[in-house]
Amino acid sequence: MTHRGENTPEVRAVIVVGARPNFMKAAPVIHAMAARGGFSPRLVHTGQHYDEKMSEVFFRELEMPAPDVNLGVGSGSHGAQTAQIMMRFEPVVAESRPDIVLVVGDVNSTVACSLVAVKLGVRVGHVEAGLRSGDRSMPEELNRIVTDAVSDLLFTTEAGANANLLREGRPAGAIHLVGNTMIDTLLRCRARAERSPVLERLGLGAEPRPYAVLTLHRPSTVDEPQVLEAVLDALHEVARALPVVFPIHPRTARQLAAAGLGRHLVALAEGQAAGPAGLYAVPPMGYLDFLKLMSRARLVLTDSGGIQEETTILGVPCLTLRDNTERPATIEHGTNVLVGRDPARIIEESRRALARPPGAPPGPPLWDGQAAERIVDVLARVL
Repeated sequence: MTHRGENTPEVRAVIVVGARPNFMKAAPVIHAMAARGGFSPRLVHTGQHYDEKMSEVFFRELEMPAPDVNLGVGSGSHGAQTAQIMMRFEPVVAESRPDIVLVVGDVNSTVACSLVAVKLGVRVGHVEAGLRSGDRSMPEELNRIVTDAVSDLLFTTEAGANANLLREGRPAGAIHLVGNTMIDTLLRCRARAERSPVLERLGLGAEPRPYAVLTLHRPSTVDEPQVLEAVLDALHEVARALPVVFPIHPRTARQLAAAGLGRHLVALAEGQAAGPAGLYAVPPMGYLDFLKLMSRARLVLTDSGGIQEETTILGVPCLTLRDNTERPATIEHGTNVLVGRDPARIIEESRRALARPPGAPPGPPLWDGQAAERIVDVLARVL
């Protein structure tokens, strides 16, 4: 466990991150606290995401301070990882006695640190509260439900999340519709992302041409070899029409190798140009490279939650390879379509999306780059 020096805060806030999507959601809050003054945030990285090199890239690109505390938990089963986070986070809270612990998103770090804080009598604020898929087989859904049940301040991204929380008996005074801090980060970083040479590195930029982007990481998609193979068969068919660039999550890479499904992919080395069609595997990317890649794509296919939100603001058609979403605003206000994992539907909806002219419909209310400022306003008023 490593520590950096701490200051005596006027408002002592511990902000918890654990996996890369958390970084994009927490960074704007840290920036807003610094701009406002009167806060002394202490950043705790649980180390739930174990790729230290990629974590460092994200911290640098998002202009986040180095963590004050790194718990170094690493990977493991849900139970073991959650337990390790709780055991290592408890002395941090006991030592610093913050006024509030802020957690973001829906990963194991979110629920683990919420439980530790509330058991020690420290208030909890949940950024991205109230989202529900209705699917309790998703570990993230359970994390969301438990975190919201113990949180004192519930910061929501969309009106449907408010309705979910009220239906679950949470008091109206605890719920604050503030917008989406992930979109704060996107809007803040978009100009810098435009300078990324990632398209040139992939052979897609010198003479711009249509391409698609793919991400897969959820256990429901990648842990069942038959399901994964059927999805890849469909994506291989989509890739006959245009190159599909697939930055592969380390966990997904392991599952592909274990199932012997690498034949579906063409490995694209650094500096090697993508061909006119094909499913191209590339290493994981930093935030700015991936934002540039996604913003210029003709189509995005994903099982990620955050990418559904980002494509909504970018105006890029998104096909979500899941049967449900906890982010219904991306369907109501955006370009997102749920297609599940049925190969025929994936192919059909891909062709339909590619046949439509791209456009950028208005995004959900308050997805305007000011969500973090609203959160800090609430914290200043309450604390």
